[in-house]
Amino acid sequence: MTTLLIDNIGSLVTNDPTLDAGPLGVLRDAAVVVEDGRIAWYGSRSDAPAADTRLDAAGRAVIPGFVDSHAHLVFAGDRSEEFAARMSGTPYQAGGIRTTVTATRDATDATLKSTVTRLAAEAMRSGTTTLECKSGYGLTVEQELRSLQVAAEITDEVTFMGAHVVPPEYADTPDDYVDLVCTAMLDACAPAAKWVDVFCERGAFDVDQSRAILQAGIARGLQPRVHANQLGPGPGVQLAVECNAASADHVTHVSDADIAALAGSNTVATLLPAAEFSTRAAYPDGRRLIDAGVTVALSPDCNPGSSFTTNMPFCIAVAVREMHLTPDEAVWAATAGGARALRRDDVGHLAVGARADLALLDAPSHIHLAYRPGVPLVAAVLRNGEIVWQTNEVTS
Repeated sequence: MTTLLIDNIGSLVTNDPTLDAGPLGVLRDAAVVVEDGRIAWYGSRSDAPAADTRLDAAGRAVIPGFVDSHAHLVFAGDRSEEFAARMSGTPYQAGGIRTTVTATRDATDATLKSTVTRLAAEAMRSGTTTLECKSGYGLTVEQELRSLQVAAEITDEVTFMGAHVVPPEYADTPDDYVDLVCTAMLDACAPAAKWVDVFCERGAFDVDQSRAILQAGIARGLQPRVHANQLGPGPGVQLAVECNAASADHVTHVSDADIAALAGSNTVATLLPAAEFSTRAAYPDGRRLIDAGVTVALSPDCNPGSSFTTNMPFCIAVAVREMHLTPDEAVWAATAGGARALRRDDVGHLAVGARADLALLDAPSHIHLAYRPGVPLVAAVLRNGEIVWQTNEVTS
């Protein structure tokens, strides 16, 4: 069994709460030892034990790999003209999803797999080492199952989202579509998924429909998540807490009661700043959530309509600038926060025993992720202790 020493780390973000080193557990002039894909030791480099191989971090900052808990990667087609229309003043509406549904249904398996593989690799190059992926652009039994099977090729965090919108063929009978989701669709799809999600929103599914779908998923062993309160005030956050959902995502329009419910629950509020950026919508007040004691995660929300980016560093910068998070809070939300939104304790931090998923930054501190927006700072990415991407400047 070989060991790897990552040496000469200028600044190490551990997210280890047992350290008396601030909210991120930051150590200076540090080193990490990896064994069998896990963190075996970390501390001052002067105390580092011997290892079989060595990777010189050359004074770079090292952070846990990003944990992206909200992505819609299984799709076909292009909605750039819709984006251009929004930038000219057309407001975002959930109905644009149906454009992607048509293209996805018509796409070959090879096309869908190519898109998912490309976007997952793109996310990895920007430091993401754990990725959730949803269905939701098929909206038939066969197409949703196909989407889940494609998603499973790049992640274990697969989410069934047959309740994305009501498809055109059920426009006049939405309750019939809800019945389909709750019965035949979940019967076929639940074995291929870990999570069940629903878009509880005006123009998608009301609270009674959403509750029925979540309960049907839970009955089949799936864990719930909720798209909540994106387009306006609504019942989504309260429903997420009621169902003990792992996360309520978007939470753009929340009341004091919504925030109190989140703060008193195990449900994470996942903020998706690129969605507001791409739709010119109001940003949620992340400061208000954190100050109330809500656990917050960050995700790019990669999808072809309202947020076509996989880049977590971009989201960190926007969250700091527009949602009033501190740089420390934004990095925690993109790592440990994302892990909590997936109810994972093996990723999002670099304590002993955690999975050795980490990113080396071409910067002396994690603060540069917000300080230098738009600059490609990720120099190398390790997953399970193996280098999966690096620039030419990183040497062992």
